Amino acid sequence: MRKALIKFSGVIACLALFVTKMNVNTACTFLIHQPKLPKGAEKLRKF
Repeated sequence: MRKALIKFSGVIACLALFVTKMNVNTACTFLIHQPKLPKGAEKLRKF
């Protein structure tokens, strides 16, 4: 059970990093709402 939990938490962490990377490099299509990014997310920008 513990090994499965450790593997699953690694997948969740990887998914969170991927979503944050995608969110940093895109802008909201609606002008009303742009969600706030976590601290340190600026390091993941491509430009």
